[in-house]
Amino acid sequence: MGFKKLLASLGAGGASVETELVESNVVPGGVVQGEVRIQGGSVNQPIQGLSVGLQARVEVEGNDQELKQDIEFTKQQIGGAFEVQAGAVHVVQFGLEIPWETPVTTIDGQQLRGMNIGVTTELAIARAIDSGDLDPISVHPLPAQQAILDAFIQLGFRFKAADMERGHIRGTRQRLPFYQEIEFFAPQQYRGLNQVELTFVADDREMDVILEMDKKPGLFTEGSDSFRSFQVGLNDFHTTDWAAYLNQWLAEVGGRRNWF
Repeated sequence: MGFKKLLASLGAGGASVETELVESNVVPGGVVQGEVRIQGGSVNQPIQGLSVGLQARVEVEGNDQELKQDIEFTKQQIGGAFEVQAGAVHVVQFGLEIPWETPVTTIDGQQLRGMNIGVTTELAIARAIDSGDLDPISVHPLPAQQAILDAFIQLGFRFKAADMERGHIRGTRQRLPFYQEIEFFAPQQYRGLNQVELTFVADDREMDVILEMDKKPGLFTEGSDSFRSFQVGLNDFHTTDWAAYLNQWLAEVGGRRNWF
């Protein structure tokens, strides 16, 4: 399935640029493939460089408010200086690696609202940059991530929302300047628990799984949070019953704090 975006014409009589993705469905650690087609205009034009990258729209907190910011979190040069001839078509194929930490945007075929990640195209010409619109991609969970998500559903948790936040989670392998939180409503069996926020931070071998439990506020008490992190191998995750593991941890934490 191909996705096409057309960049603005590069000046009067100038070239136009179109990006097409071969396949928009990817996984962290995978590759999105495509091609950039530069259509020459009515005059020859010198091109100084061509690049593609990945961009995410993340939440940034500051001055007691939340703002949205577009962050390009990987970039790849796919062409050096050349001259595009008038009326000619110049095609550059590319394979852009998807960082292992890239947030999930699609779960079980459903697009997560607000998860905007896509491929950007930049063409440098005459000391200027012409940036194209975002070519959206769908990032599906790794098998190890899907196993954790399935465990929450098995325990009765319901998906609430997801967001991407600028910042760093201490004690993890995080390298990107932002992270994702996937939020679940807690089932009635965890009566003192309001919701759980789940974050994955992966590399090519394993991933950190970070959980934040949000306690329901009581009549005379405020809500409170509890954190937990553990590591999951990307190749041996199937040796653990994750529903049982998560249930045991939730029960232990909730019991110690008299939440349940």
